[in-house]
Amino acid sequence: MAVAKKTKTARGRKQDRARVAGGQDYEVQYEAKKTRKSAPAVKKAVKKVGNVRKRVEKKLAAEIRKPG
Repeated sequence: MAVAKKTKTARGRKQDRARVAGGQDYEVQYEAKKTRKSAPAVKKAVKKVGNVRKRVEKKLAAEIRKPG
């Protein structure tokens, strides 16, 4: 009995791009450069709000507006 060939989709790649891997230095550095924040600030944001890229970027943007 033959096994059905599984087709490749872009879904996995799209899901991966929607996340920030806090343990991967290259992803942290990319996000830090993109948002003009430090790498520790990005890691802190990932720890605080999770690894969803939109939430992380929103958290980092909110820190700019915070008085103090």
